[in-house]
Amino acid sequence: MATKEVRRPTMRPESSVYTRPVGVSSKTVCAYWIAGRCTKKFCRFLHTSAPSSLANPHISKQKAIQKGNAYNATQKSNVVQKSPEKVCKFWVVGNCVEGDRCPYLHTWFRGAGFSMLVKLQGHKKAVTGIALPETSDKLYSAGTDGTARVWDCRTGQCGSVINLGGEAGSLVSDGPWIFVGVPNVVKAWNIQTNAEFNLNGPVGQVHAMVVANEMLFAGAQDGVILVWKGCSESNPFQLAGTLKGHTQAVVCLTVGRSRLYSGSVDQTIRVWDLDTLQCIMTLNGHSDVVMSLICWDQFLLSCSLDCTIKVWVATEGGNLEVTYTHNEEHGVLALSGMPDAEAKPILFCSCNDASVRLYELPSFTERGRLFGKREVRAIQIGPGGLFFSGDTSGLLSVWKWLDPDLKELSS
Repeated sequence: MATKEVRRPTMRPESSVYTRPVGVSSKTVCAYWIAGRCTKKFCRFLHTSAPSSLANPHISKQKAIQKGNAYNATQKSNVVQKSPEKVCKFWVVGNCVEGDRCPYLHTWFRGAGFSMLVKLQGHKKAVTGIALPETSDKLYSAGTDGTARVWDCRTGQCGSVINLGGEAGSLVSDGPWIFVGVPNVVKAWNIQTNAEFNLNGPVGQVHAMVVANEMLFAGAQDGVILVWKGCSESNPFQLAGTLKGHTQAVVCLTVGRSRLYSGSVDQTIRVWDLDTLQCIMTLNGHSDVVMSLICWDQFLLSCSLDCTIKVWVATEGGNLEVTYTHNEEHGVLALSGMPDAEAKPILFCSCNDASVRLYELPSFTERGRLFGKREVRAIQIGPGGLFFSGDTSGLLSVWKWLDPDLKELSS
């Protein structure tokens, strides 16, 4: 039988990790070898003292160390650098495996002096209105999923879900009354007597409502503001007038100093006299939709998708002029304000990057940020340092300012 010779490979000595390959072209000393930490088998830098051609070997070693330290600093910064604008969607559901290496935030807020109490899950789409009526232990919310939800403030559980028959554009409360704006109607119910009424008249979605001087104002899709006044117990709401002037949808309303202020998709702010219900002024300062308005002391604050917040003040002649413009990197969706636990005025500014900035007024110094799964469209102030935010994913968050005395004890 023919046999075939089997040739075995020549045994070669094992290579050491410290063995230097022949023909290294670099004349730079390895910074990690200097520090005793280089484990590369074929490092392209020298594992020896500096070449004799250098006048001062010590300087080369020092430069190598500096380069190594600079590289380490760069690598560390790349590892810990976070995206300050976005919460990790995997962390939200408990599935992020990146840990400290994740470039996104693993927190719902940053800043001091406040904390998150609870997150209420229930709405399937955007939260468009939040209300905590006086003397009530129930929190009310409405959304574009066509429902209003009633939450128990003690347990945080949703006690009931109300089918609205359409997407909710806004929700407000006044005394025992809850008002919800849906397409072509405002729904009103009394939480004490359980009486319900449908206020007809709006054309299209009701984006904004406010109560003042015993009147309910509702801004609609067609640019008209409808006004209802209190009447008899059997018919407590009577249409008292319509305010016309805006050429596109009214998306925000606020009241201050006997004036009604309205903001619109037509990029203007209109000022209405509450006694005569006549438009007395039109403000042209924004270059995009005026999304939100609030009155604070003698100032009117407005925000827009043009990425600005404008502070308006009355002149000696009675006109309103911009006294300060604050610029943001993103479009501004909503404003609200309240004092913190130390009575410092704080402005809440929701932007379309899914965050809410907290600014201390009048300096606009940032105090912190709140984060949502998506853009926060609803911000509501409550009693006792409470405040609420609702985003377009349907997430409703409850926050609270911390007692400064308790903070000192904990620290």
